[in-house]
Amino acid sequence: MRKLRIWEASALLALCASLLMGTWAQGRQTDLSDRLIRLHVVAASDDEGEQALKLRVRDAVLAYLRPTLAELDDADRAAMVLEDRLEEIAGVAGGASEGRPVRVSLEREWFPLRQYEGFALPAGEYRSLRIVLGEGKGHNWWCVVFPPLCEQVIAPEQARTVMGGDNFSLIAEEEGYELRFRLLELWGELRQSLRSSP
Repeated sequence: MRKLRIWEASALLALCASLLMGTWAQGRQTDLSDRLIRLHVVAASDDEGEQALKLRVRDAVLAYLRPTLAELDDADRAAMVLEDRLEEIAGVAGGASEGRPVRVSLEREWFPLRQYEGFALPAGEYRSLRIVLGEGKGHNWWCVVFPPLCEQVIAPEQARTVMGGDNFSLIAEEEGYELRFRLLELWGELRQSLRSSP
């Protein structure tokens, strides 16, 4: 049996380290996404009026959901509540949409990296309350509906409780945030490029 050359051993070690980091990043992203529910509102078109309408629908839906979701401390329970109220949410969105058709669903969606004030979310697949206005061909708006980070009315302590300390530290700008988050970001970009390739 021949001995490994130095470059072969180095390549093997680098591959092993990459696989370990990828496994860690995938586990962290999955754990994080299981504790969040995103809100995704898609406008009918990019017309200025349709974009403004999209924000009015967002505001109406968030105002409707705020009292209900503020009482919850578990994303699975929040998803069940949202699922049970999809028709009501569609009614609220429809009332604010000035007659446009509205489609509301709770599904898993791929989201790119998103920076917010004071925190960021890595690219990945998340549960999403998706609201599509009209033909849904316009720019969209997204944030975190649970815990309610969209309006940043949630106390950091509540977000830490709901998400778990490690997950909150991963997305919030705290010590070690940049390195750990960058690993998740790179992993998300790699997964997206692999999904996109033929």
